[in-house]
Amino acid sequence: MSIRGAMALARAIKTWAIASGRTYATPDDVRALAVPVLAHRLIVDPESDFEGVTPEQIVEGILADIEPPVYRAA
Repeated sequence: MSIRGAMALARAIKTWAIASGRTYATPDDVRALAVPVLAHRLIVDPESDFEGVTPEQIVEGILADIEPPVYRAA
């Protein structure tokens, strides 16, 4: 993923949060937007493509491997 891809995701998340009436983003915002914003930016290598791996599956797999942050009251 390029820095432009990361910036596009950040802008989309901020816009999504504002459209939802919030001034903050949530992990659910990231999960909702990561695939549509990032998947088309990935190029699957020919071997993986032959095995049927899609860019969407790659992004979903990364999201599944990352634990969202936990809020701890001070």
